[in-house]
Amino acid sequence: MTERLDWHKSSYSGNAGACVEVAVSWRKSSYSSDTGGNCVEVAETPSAVLVRDTQHRDLGHLGFAPAEWVAFLADLKDNRL
Repeated sequence: MTERLDWHKSSYSGNAGACVEVAVSWRKSSYSSDTGGNCVEVAETPSAVLVRDTQHRDLGHLGFAPAEWVAFLADLKDNRL
């Protein structure tokens, strides 16, 4: 499992030079293939689970409430999706 940190300016930073940067730790999903094709990265924060396409990181990410993400994974595990 490879982790990648993405740094960005915090929304609490001002415009007068005093900036705070925060990092989100991305990891390759265990549901991604090992052949380099379809890869999804996941990052967990206290308020959301973030998901993005490894090949198109510049397009942003989707955010899900932790409870929604847990329900989604349970549905995958039980072959309901």
